Amino acid sequence: MLSSNSLFFILLLGFFCVCYGFDPVDEYLIDCGSSKDTNFGNRVFVSDKSGSGSKFLSVSQDILADNTKSSDSPIYQTARVFTQTSSYKFPITKLGRHWIRLHFSPFVYQSYDMSLATFSVSTQQNVLLGNFSPKKDVSVKEFSVNVTTGDLVITFSPLSDSFAYVNALEVVSVPDSLITDDASTFGPSGVFSGMYAQALETVARVNMGGPAVSSENDTLWRSWVPDKDYLTQPDFAKSLSKIGSVKYLAGGATSDIAPPSVYGTCTKMNVDGAGNDASANFNVTWVFNVDVGFQYFIRLHLCDIVSTAANQLLFNMYVDSSNIASDFDLSSKVQSRLATAYYVDFVTPQANTNNISISIGPSPKSGFPDAFLNGVELLKLNNSRGSLADVSSIPPPSSSGSKKNIGVIVGAVVGVTLVLLVIGFLFCMRRRRKQEQLGLSKTWIPLSIGGGGLSHTMGSKYSNGTTLSAASNLSYRIPFAAMLAATKKFDESLVIGIGGFGKVFKGVLNDGTNVAIKRGNPSSQQGLREFQTEIEMLSQFRHRHLVSLIGYCDEKNEMILVYEYMENGTLKSHLYGSDMPSMSWKQRLEICIGAARGLHYLHTSYAKAVIHRDVKSANILLDENMMAKVADFGLSKAGPELDQTHVSTAVKGSFGYLDPEYFRRQQLTEKSDVYSFGVVLFEVLCARPVIDPSLPREMVNLAEWAMKWQKKGQLEQIIDPNLAGKIRPDSLRKFGETAEKCLADFGVDRPSMGDVLWNLEYALQLQEAVIQVDPDENSSNLIGELSPQVNDFSHVNATTSAMQFEASNLDDLSGVSMSKVFSQLVKSEGR
Repeated sequence: MLSSNSLFFILLLGFFCVCYGFDPVDEYLIDCGSSKDTNFGNRVFVSDKSGSGSKFLSVSQDILADNTKSSDSPIYQTARVFTQTSSYKFPITKLGRHWIRLHFSPFVYQSYDMSLATFSVSTQQNVLLGNFSPKKDVSVKEFSVNVTTGDLVITFSPLSDSFAYVNALEVVSVPDSLITDDASTFGPSGVFSGMYAQALETVARVNMGGPAVSSENDTLWRSWVPDKDYLTQPDFAKSLSKIGSVKYLAGGATSDIAPPSVYGTCTKMNVDGAGNDASANFNVTWVFNVDVGFQYFIRLHLCDIVSTAANQLLFNMYVDSSNIASDFDLSSKVQSRLATAYYVDFVTPQANTNNISISIGPSPKSGFPDAFLNGVELLKLNNSRGSLADVSSIPPPSSSGSKKNIGVIVGAVVGVTLVLLVIGFLFCMRRRRKQEQLGLSKTWIPLSIGGGGLSHTMGSKYSNGTTLSAASNLSYRIPFAAMLAATKKFDESLVIGIGGFGKVFKGVLNDGTNVAIKRGNPSSQQGLREFQTEIEMLSQFRHRHLVSLIGYCDEKNEMILVYEYMENGTLKSHLYGSDMPSMSWKQRLEICIGAARGLHYLHTSYAKAVIHRDVKSANILLDENMMAKVADFGLSKAGPELDQTHVSTAVKGSFGYLDPEYFRRQQLTEKSDVYSFGVVLFEVLCARPVIDPSLPREMVNLAEWAMKWQKKGQLEQIIDPNLAGKIRPDSLRKFGETAEKCLADFGVDRPSMGDVLWNLEYALQLQEAVIQVDPDENSSNLIGELSPQVNDFSHVNATTSAMQFEASNLDDLSGVSMSKVFSQLVKSEGR
């Protein structure tokens, strides 16, 4: 129970939050159906019937519902009823994220029983509600949307033979700092980027261990509910309150993130906190209902009002079965201060059940077993179609009013459709005859499978439509039946990865060839454009350091891509996050060299460079021989024309790898890939994630942290401990210099991928100079015999020192040991 002093602090601090909180640029508060303005919660909701509120409404039929005999709050005593599609249009002064809050409280007015209404609500870009029928006495649906135009239009669309209604609505600016563009994930990618563009729906906003916090006591007019209804084992939990001790650290959480009444209360493990329950080993768990097929944004609010000293308490946090923060030490995030507000954001994979659980539990590394949580916000992300509702639940428009025109409309549609079909048929016939005349019966080029060991030309269709063989001449388009056979009907036990596009399955073709089958999820954040780009790009490439596309399937609205199978998975999985054995420095250098070759081929082998745009360790795959191949071309883009310096395009990529110049100027060049590859080089050296929010602030971003040590000339201080004492200093120096140049602030200062390739080759030669290699390798080729002369070039033959190899001539050397390539290159600076 809260003391009287705590309740006083809640009221007092709530008063200050309202008085000194965020001042929104746009703020529209509408009391729908009311004939006069209404005071509610210290705010004025204006009438949409007369005065300033009426100008926002566009309706074809004016129905005001009045329930003034009700004892409900003022804004719920009236409603606006829509029998046809109608909208509110609000001018937006400041573009960016805005709250949309819709208030519903059903009552009966004349023939309209609002508990029976079914309708959808949408904006220009997003579906907010579909097939919605508010049944509760009072319900508030809260959304956060990114407004990119000068007007926000909120449209109410009744289901056929039904109607829509709303009691009140709010459109209010949101602080830019409330939700940043990125969040951590606990899926394969590690970071979710692109939150700015997402529409969000509030599922739950919970004050752990404390009372309800009304909108009047929150600077952003949010409501917080107690956590008791979400706890699975209340006996495991204990509440604690120290509201008066809450502090906000400069540059960290603010009262806009959450009020002191949230940070000042918590639910903790039901232990005494004095170490007397040393054997306590249980979790405190909350469960939330969610919709299947959507991703969810989770914000965890933390403020240590439990410990008596800094760095005293470590604990674990879980979402479902994933340990999202192991041995979490809040003190290290807030400069070792107690009672200091902090928060961390996560985005979940797509939900495949109707529940998400959040748990806290003890860490064996802690001084005593305890764990706590102060608040949780759970928000749904829109799917790839921009919808927050299941597509199947979006109702069609109301049929009332203009039924007599339906026949005319249907006739017109059928007529136009027939005309288009005839035109399309004639166009296809003409194109086919033209191809036959030119001898162009096929448009796909041969692909390489299995690293160049087997190639085949895509040609004839399937003989039986259900089997697939890599050795046959087959079309790129693969029947869905063959996909079902190859994956045992997409058996979940065959899943080998999950990404933004969907799940990746291991499949077996009819002839026994292993393949990787990437099946797009209809609710994925990536969609048709990436699917088409992947096919278009990979159908043009043939290189042993690029993953080969075998085919695709687009039947039954599926988006499926079939690739050669890469036995050893991603480079990322070999560096961290798995129990795979550590790789040697030689292996890592050879993998970097292989990936550099693949990227150099993309940048130079066509009239226009092909820019990958998503270079990262998760997109560098390893075959059975640990040969590196660049994968995932869904974001790739053709480079600039010969008379241009860049391509202007929307920023896409993965957070932590993204070129800051590209981000600032939205001008894409192949040097953006070079920057991302530089991040990969440091990732290979240090074997840690590129963004790790669990680390101290100065270490969170790998590129910034590694550059700091590189510029100090002490890169060896941060390398993977498994490599300690195993890297020759000259090799490390050359590698560090190469990565540093890749990460130059401006693209013009970065090397080309060809230059990067030469320097990585030389870093390998410097390593091989003193580290013994396999016995069967010819030691006479090693630079080790020349090592006393590495820095003395007076004796070197000019022809030898000037010797260069074109990268295109190296394509067929990929299978050769890297120690045998450039064996005569002795200049210590490389190229």
